[in-house]
Amino acid sequence: MSFSSLGLTDALLRAVADVGYTQPTPIQLQVIPAVLAGGDLLAGAQTGTGKTAGFVLPILQRLAAAPRATTGRIPIRALILAPTRELAAQVEESVRTYGKYLPLTSAVVFGGVNINPQFATLKRGVDILVATPGRLLDHAGQKTVDLSHVEVLVLDEADRMLDMGFIHDIKRVLKLLPPGRQNLLFSATFPDEIRALAASLLHSPAQIQVTPRNTTVELIKQSVIPVDAKRKAELLLHLVKEGNWYQVLVFTRTKHGANRLATTLEKHGVTALPIHGNKSQNARTRALAEFKSGKLQVLVATDIAARGIDIDDLPHVVNFDLPNVPEDYVHRIGRTGRAGATGEAISFMAPDEAAYLRDIERLTRRSVPRMTVPGFEPGSPPRMAVVEAPDRGPPQGRGRASGRGERQGAPRERRDERRSEKAPPSHAAPRRDGGKPATAHTARPAAAPAHARPQQHKPAHAAKPHGQPAARPPRPAGSGRPHAARPERDSGVRASLPPGWPGAEPRRR
Repeated sequence: MSFSSLGLTDALLRAVADVGYTQPTPIQLQVIPAVLAGGDLLAGAQTGTGKTAGFVLPILQRLAAAPRATTGRIPIRALILAPTRELAAQVEESVRTYGKYLPLTSAVVFGGVNINPQFATLKRGVDILVATPGRLLDHAGQKTVDLSHVEVLVLDEADRMLDMGFIHDIKRVLKLLPPGRQNLLFSATFPDEIRALAASLLHSPAQIQVTPRNTTVELIKQSVIPVDAKRKAELLLHLVKEGNWYQVLVFTRTKHGANRLATTLEKHGVTALPIHGNKSQNARTRALAEFKSGKLQVLVATDIAARGIDIDDLPHVVNFDLPNVPEDYVHRIGRTGRAGATGEAISFMAPDEAAYLRDIERLTRRSVPRMTVPGFEPGSPPRMAVVEAPDRGPPQGRGRASGRGERQGAPRERRDERRSEKAPPSHAAPRRDGGKPATAHTARPAAAPAHARPQQHKPAHAAKPHGQPAARPPRPAGSGRPHAARPERDSGVRASLPPGWPGAEPRRR
């Protein structure tokens, strides 16, 4: 069956032909007629099955068949919500690609970039708006977006939005929309939370499930390699160099782990960049562009990027860390084997990650084949010296990490992205000073009163060596900051300090 048999207009068929598609995918065969019929829809499809075109094409046809008013600001008639910036940008790109022969306009808004250009775009108005929930609510709070004319609402990757904590933001957005609209909900997995959201949002929806719930694409060759945690980087370097791999997408569990692994790969001659929620939008866009063009050999990502990377014929996906949420495994490996192509997904499993693998196999209802790489069996000695990046740990005392591209409106989305990338919770985190582990209920001891604190008395003649700053004595109550000259580092001349200060010249009589 061809696209022309689905009732699409000539303008849309020309755009589809320009992209090179001739036969619709199974999800498109069912979704396109259902959306054109005008009813609500609950659709489940794995990533890479063409579901974006499945809802974009009929939405374009519906809006083009009902021309908008020619005067005033263009009303937003279709709203598409996506969980991540990358996915939102790719969906809007699909809208422009398929709608290039139609008199319709579109825009995308998300955090991590300057919000002012978005003000100008929304002031002119667009027919189709693609947005992340956080930035959309920022615009709604500043009265720069009007959603009272929305005719079609799409929740793309709804399960990921719930995982990231967007459920409350989604409910706030729903209150801004008019009744009687068409609601489309797409999800790769169907946990109970998705079912509950669908029950409250959709009205007598048509249900489409191309493949069984929570399954993986059959064209993806999956395997698990048992390996010691300390030798994972060495194993990855071995596979990439021995197999001459290019365009390798590697997933880690944490943002710090992604940074560290990318630095380690660079030290061993493998071009790599990390991409995660703490990176500025400019850095994330540049990393994706270099990876898609082939300039970058390895892209190290966290689960936040699992929904926003759409690369044709991506050959390799590596789970450097097994995900602690089994549904994330389905989305990770779904980056390869897209649109009927084949792909390979390899997972490294440390001894303490066996429980994660059992959860994944229980969810997908299939056993992932185990394989061994000679010389990398658990307990075997290292074969090469891997110079790993220093483990500095996350920044301390600086609050939320931010990139240079961050602007107003980003904190909400960044908070939710950070939430989805946390490592498994620990009931007792060990203290760095070797003491007892601190728990969430550990109270910080109260500070001793000033009169009970021990006082240290230093003799006035105990001066520090030349070239080092002198210790500052306690400031008398009610006095301002003393204006003491700073000691010169290399002159060998003692600093000019007030008489009586440690390190000062003796009082001359």
